[in-house]
Amino acid sequence: MQVLLDGASMLVADHERVGLVGRNGCGKSTLFKMILGQECLDGGNIDIPKGYTIGYLQQHIKFTHPTVHEEACSVLKVNEDGWLEEHKVEAILFGLGFDEESMQKDPMLLSGGFQIRLNLAKVLASEPDMLLLDEPTNYLDIVSMRWLSRFLRAWKGEVLLITHDHHFMDEVCTHTVGIHRHKMRKVKGTVEKLRETIAEEEEVAMRTQENEQRKKEQLEKVIERFRYKAAKAAMVQSKIKAAAKLATGERLTHERNLDFNFKNAEFPGKRMLQIHGLSFAYKNENGYGPELISDLELEVFKGDRIAIIGPNGRGKTTLLNLIAKEFEPTQGTINYNPNLKINYFGQTNINRLNLENTVEEEIASAIADVSQKSRARSLAGVMMFSGDTAMKKVKVLSGGERSRVLLGKILANESNMLLLDEPTNHLDMESIESLIDALEDYDGTALVVTHDEELLHAFATRLIVFDGGKCRIFEGTYADFLEKVGWASEKKPGGSNSANIKVSNIDVTDDKPVSSTPRTKEDRRARADYIAERSKVIKPLEKETARLEAEIAKAEALGGELEAKLVAASESGDGNAITSIAKDMDENKKLTEELYAAWEKASAELEAAKDKYKLD
Repeated sequence: MQVLLDGASMLVADHERVGLVGRNGCGKSTLFKMILGQECLDGGNIDIPKGYTIGYLQQHIKFTHPTVHEEACSVLKVNEDGWLEEHKVEAILFGLGFDEESMQKDPMLLSGGFQIRLNLAKVLASEPDMLLLDEPTNYLDIVSMRWLSRFLRAWKGEVLLITHDHHFMDEVCTHTVGIHRHKMRKVKGTVEKLRETIAEEEEVAMRTQENEQRKKEQLEKVIERFRYKAAKAAMVQSKIKAAAKLATGERLTHERNLDFNFKNAEFPGKRMLQIHGLSFAYKNENGYGPELISDLELEVFKGDRIAIIGPNGRGKTTLLNLIAKEFEPTQGTINYNPNLKINYFGQTNINRLNLENTVEEEIASAIADVSQKSRARSLAGVMMFSGDTAMKKVKVLSGGERSRVLLGKILANESNMLLLDEPTNHLDMESIESLIDALEDYDGTALVVTHDEELLHAFATRLIVFDGGKCRIFEGTYADFLEKVGWASEKKPGGSNSANIKVSNIDVTDDKPVSSTPRTKEDRRARADYIAERSKVIKPLEKETARLEAEIAKAEALGGELEAKLVAASESGDGNAITSIAKDMDENKKLTEELYAAWEKASAELEAAKDKYKLD
């Protein structure tokens, strides 16, 4: 039986928007099910006020009305004037990417992603007291995500949000709760604030355990020494009780992160590929449909970091498939440098995994050199499939686990160009940070389709933008794009994604400024270096003070023994023994004073170091 939560507690106060974070499988979604009464509690209770309503984003599809518009309006209540606030629903549908035409469609004919969006629209329009949103951005494009962020910041009730998107969570939430070691820890502020708080508490807990373990070992030595002496029986029992209270907690274990690097293949020269006059449209029964890509011109050079961005269904993945030679252009050409070696991470590739293979076998299948097949086990370990989990069949893995298997296959081979289609889907926050680090360390070129704004800010130096019915190249970062160009729908006065939408009593305007660019790899490394430096300075001082404390204890114990011997020698009148013992006592007294002086100095240095290296 796997323990998810044990003695965990949390309070959501009025108007709080709370982000729930933790590793995949830690119990976030299970907590939602318990709040909704879909899972039973093994202990404790969840208190919900009487009459308090909760809106939950359902993944289950069940529609009963003939059009999208009618289905979305089905959650509305007739107001005092006897009419439905349809304008509220329409604003939400527009914000989530629906257009006038799609509103009149049969909801059962929508794609799976847009069916989930329709469910989300119904939840938002129903205006419950609390929203429970489990990965609401999974089926949204970047424009809809930005609209939803503004909408939730203006929400007047409470929100509990699960998302792997660090940037989105920080934009929306007032508080962050982490599920960590089966408990829940809540802080006011961002994900980073929570991590820093937990890191500091972990360090204190680890140090406390080490101190208690050391004290316990000292007590056990005393117990063993006097265990069989009747005169010391009471003292021994007291020490046994004291030892039993120390270091009884479970030893803290290190929680693993993905930590990997893409293997770079050498590339002589500069230009990797050239796209000229590229156009593409899908074939249908009448010939060809509308063009997704029209007359695209692009040169890709060694070291480029290119993000492909835009609303869903505009051709982003299609462009990757064209470059990967999965599709043939309708018109135009793609010229490849003969030294180009491509690795492609895409949904079609995940679907092509051999379900009957084990994780290790599937990764090994990507290793061409037979003599290197043994690397598959270590690569499985890097992807967090260690030990017996590397022997799991692919068919029993979750979507996130299958993504990690595909990443393992990509790591198995050298490349000088990576094509990555939504690589952050199904990954938790820690894994996404490892992916960003790996991309920053990669010497080759990378083209990434993503809606994750944190990844965009950290990664891209060039953009291919699908927006406003066009595909164009933007030379610059994502921050530059937002400042100089921006999304077409966000620039329309009063448009569906503009910041002044009013939805019933919900005024969709920002109640806090957009957060700054997410912490870069340099920032993360700087903090890691700072913590390492702190540990390098403080740990030796802690060890030295502990050593001096142990030496002082020994000296004081020896002083007691010498006093007892002196009394015995005095009673027996042994002059030589008295002289010898008195000399030993004098030397021990001097040693004790020196030890105390050294301890006071080390303690002062330790306190000064802690003041200097504070973890704010």
